[in-house]
Amino acid sequence: MPDTLSGTPVPAEFGAALAAVRRAQTRAELVVTEIAAPAGLAPYSIALAADVKPARHDEDSDVATGRFVLLYDPSAPEAWGGTFRIVCFAQAPLEPEIGIDPFLTQVAWSWLVDALDSREARYIAASGTATKTLSTGFGELADHGDGAQIELRASWTPLDHDVTSHVEGWSELLCMLAGLPPTAEGVSLLSPRRVGRE
Repeated sequence: MPDTLSGTPVPAEFGAALAAVRRAQTRAELVVTEIAAPAGLAPYSIALAADVKPARHDEDSDVATGRFVLLYDPSAPEAWGGTFRIVCFAQAPLEPEIGIDPFLTQVAWSWLVDALDSREARYIAASGTATKTLSTGFGELADHGDGAQIELRASWTPLDHDVTSHVEGWSELLCMLAGLPPTAEGVSLLSPRRVGRE
């Protein structure tokens, strides 16, 4: 079990959490990489970046992207309610007709909750925002036409260091935002669609 971060020894509890993050089985449609964690948020942290694979191998992903950050502070900040805190970000372009759905933000948040609950992730103090953006190109960008985007930012406190299910739930959320079928039963998409602009 790894007990280092970039070769530096870490506390045992955080070392166990690192191992849990690294053994997560994310969906095959994702490309997940370990990246530098934001500085100054906690004494110890690890971050992941993920992109849903594009339909063609020779193009960049414009389907969905996200970040997952696990923070650890042995002093257990009061605002966290524990020694760990997870912060995640997910973003995906949408077809404009889906972007105007008045329930889109509620649905995006429910997908996160459902993805975590379906994996029996144990957590408290969940909070976040879901933002939808509509745009129209003008001038040199007129050929871009109309577009829409959904963005979800969330944080929660896992109840222990076994955060594998939290990483897997986040990966499920990214795929659902990209319009891929959910792996959990009882969760539905807004509608099948092709995302991105032509």
